[in-house]
Amino acid sequence: MLGDAKPGHLPNDRLGEQPGLVGDHGARHDTRMPEVSRQTGQANGVAAFRKQFPIFEQKVYLSSCSQGALSTPVEASLQEFIESWHTHGNPWETWVRRMEELRAEFAALINASADEVAVTFSVSTALNSLASALDYRERSGVVTSDFDFPTVGHVWLAQQRRGARVSFAKADGNRLPLNSFEEIVDQQTALVSTTHVCYKNGFKNNVSALAELAHERGAYLLIDAYQSMGTQPMDVKALDLDFLVTGALKYLLGSPGVAFMYVRRELIERLEPADSGWFGQENVFAYDVHHLRYAAQARRFETGSPPVPNVYAALAALRLIAGVGLATIEEHVRELMSRFIAGARQRGLHLITPEEPADRGPLAMVKSADAPKLVAVLAKDGILCSTRDGALRVSLHYYNTAEDVDAVLAGLDRHPELLVTTAD
Repeated sequence: MLGDAKPGHLPNDRLGEQPGLVGDHGARHDTRMPEVSRQTGQANGVAAFRKQFPIFEQKVYLSSCSQGALSTPVEASLQEFIESWHTHGNPWETWVRRMEELRAEFAALINASADEVAVTFSVSTALNSLASALDYRERSGVVTSDFDFPTVGHVWLAQQRRGARVSFAKADGNRLPLNSFEEIVDQQTALVSTTHVCYKNGFKNNVSALAELAHERGAYLLIDAYQSMGTQPMDVKALDLDFLVTGALKYLLGSPGVAFMYVRRELIERLEPADSGWFGQENVFAYDVHHLRYAAQARRFETGSPPVPNVYAALAALRLIAGVGLATIEEHVRELMSRFIAGARQRGLHLITPEEPADRGPLAMVKSADAPKLVAVLAKDGILCSTRDGALRVSLHYYNTAEDVDAVLAGLDRHPELLVTTAD
């Protein structure tokens, strides 16, 4: 599918230091971000972290699965961008350098090198760029699943006109069994592309088992970690991933408009995306309209000018996450989720989410007789949740507390007519 590996030296990870990305013309501006307290989580715990999110002064926020809460460091970063625009007009050297800082910060979060990370506008953008680089003539199969977010299915189905053969691993209730993949991943499968945590029920795939299966049958594995990244450690090397995509706006606590794609180093130069643009070129500032020269790094999957305000926000957010540590966040979220699951079970509520900790992520879902109305009445009580597929979604992060969990359970107690129980 991709040809033989091309081992060898790849250019410097810190692309911002290379000629061609940051020009020598113009004034050099201070690119240092205001320090986000990296020790806040360890020293003061949840209470200090939570104080950086003003929404908790008025609300119980349980909807990180839709959009992470806004923190004061992220808000300050957006103001910093505005000030840079006010003061310097067009400080593109600074703005591009800031994107390189973001690239490096995300790479560190997943145990990758910066040159293995593309910074894109959305997961949809990243997937389309990757899909355009695959050759479906030798291996035509792409396997995804019933539990994947619609954009994943849409991207791969659109490749059918280029010869892709798309198959869906079938769900079994609120689970996606490994044997559903085993039945359809074969020697003609080019790529297994599936979710880490399902957006509509919280089921968590066994990524290590999927990697072993895919590689055993000669396929590559892509994991969509949008509904998990930011709430648990993610080591792409230990998990043996070929590709990983995620975005900043949910549990990474940034704004919409920034996403990331990890590409295993050995695969980068063997993939040439048809979906391209000037920021994916070897020398961004060459302004060469006559030649297509891909960057030697995963940056080749980038296209147009970066969404600079969103880059500022994402960098501040990732530094906030790194200040606590993903292992610490995972432990806290697991404890809160166990509390919510136990409370829902005690009330006889119809849980759509697997109850075993190993099989679920940071969100849980409760079946409702009228989910939109339930979300609305909880919002009137100051409890912000979301809904998918006729169920209430409750998602948890490091800024949430046991009191938040108890508050939403008490809110459900006030509206039994909107709930479905196991007895129904």
